[in-house]
Amino acid sequence: MYLSERIRSLLERLSTYEGWEVALEIGLIWILVFAIFRFVQGTRAAGALKGLLLLLILITVISRVLGGTGQFQRLGLLHDRFLALAAVGLIVIFQPELRRALVRLGETPFFRTTPKDIRFVVDQIADAADYLSRAKFGALIVVERQIGLAGLIEGGTVLNAELSSRLLQTIFFPGSALHDLAVVVRGRTIHSASVQLPLAEPSDMPQDSLGSRHRAAVGLSKECDALIVVVSEETGAIRIAERGVLSKRMKVEEFRAEFERRLAKPPRSTAKARQAAAEVPAPGEPQEPGEEPGEQLLHNSDVEHAARR
Repeated sequence: MYLSERIRSLLERLSTYEGWEVALEIGLIWILVFAIFRFVQGTRAAGALKGLLLLLILITVISRVLGGTGQFQRLGLLHDRFLALAAVGLIVIFQPELRRALVRLGETPFFRTTPKDIRFVVDQIADAADYLSRAKFGALIVVERQIGLAGLIEGGTVLNAELSSRLLQTIFFPGSALHDLAVVVRGRTIHSASVQLPLAEPSDMPQDSLGSRHRAAVGLSKECDALIVVVSEETGAIRIAERGVLSKRMKVEEFRAEFERRLAKPPRSTAKARQAAAEVPAPGEPQEPGEEPGEQLLHNSDVEHAARR
C-alpha cells in the first residue's frame, strides 16, 4: 500500500513539470553517467563502481520501502549515514581515477612543435631505437606531451641536453652511470635520465611474460598522456605505450611511421587507444619472454629497483 502511494505521488509530481524540462534533466543526467562510464571503462575501477552502484540501489530501495512505513525508522537513519560513508569511500577507492581525471582537465595544447620539430624528434629516437634493438640494450624513453612530468623528474638526473641519437645510445649502453630507469624527452631536449616510473599492475599487461620495463611504461602512460618507447633487453622488440595500452612489437620502419603519426596527432583518450592498439601478438608471432624470468615484484625492496631490470 505504501509503495503504491509513493509511486502515485511521484507520478503526480512529474505531471506538474513541463515535458521539455523532464527531457532536459534526463538528458543531462544521461550525459553525466555516460561520461563517467567512458572514463572508467576498461579500468579496474569499472567493476568496483558497478558493485557499489548495485549496493547503493539495493540499500536505498530497502530503506525507502521499509523505513517509510514508520515501523523501521532506524533503517532510514542508517541509510543516511551509509550515504555519507559511501561518499568518503568513493574518494578513497577511486583516488587514482579522480586524480587522472583532474590532470586531464588541466591538459594544455600539444607542446610547442612544428612538423620540422616532430620529424627531428622522430628521427633521433627511431635511430637510437634501431641501434638499441639490434644490440639488445634495454631502453625506456618518455616523450612528454601535454601533461608536465615535473614531479616525476625530481628523482632523476637533470641533463638539459640537446636530443640526439648518439646521446641516447650512450645513456642506455650497459654499464653507463645513467642507463638504469628512464629518459625523459621534452621537445628537442633530453631533460633528464635515470627517472623511476610507476609500475602498472600485472593484470594491466597484455602478456604475463612482459617484464618490469614494460610495466613501467604502461604504468606511466596510465597517469599522463606521454608517449613511452620501450626496447626489450631480451628480444630487442620495440613497443609504444600510450594511455595505458602497450602496442604490438614493431620493426624499426613500422615504429618510425607509427611514432610520427602519434606525435603529430593530439593525444587520444584511453578508450580510443585501447581500440586502436593491438594488445596481443599477431598470429604466429612469438611470445616475448620477460626481461627477468620468474621475476616477482611484490616486495617493497623489489619495487624500489623495479624499473632497473
